[in-house]
Amino acid sequence: MEKNAIAQRIRAFRKLKGYTQNELAEKLDVSIAVLGSIERGTRKPDPKIILKISDVLGIEPEELSAVSR
Repeated sequence: MEKNAIAQRIRAFRKLKGYTQNELAEKLDVSIAVLGSIERGTRKPDPKIILKISDVLGIEPEELSAVSR
């Protein structure tokens, strides 16, 4: 899986829900630096964070990790 693709999806879904990075970071109980590095693709999100992100954003985890064909 392309790490930048997942970063772009997280950012896009966050914006669709109207959350700032800070708001989403607070909901995930992570620092804004951690969320920022995930969204930039410089940090690979662990599976627990993927589950939390998908739960907060109201999407299925697969929607974040889906690979375009």
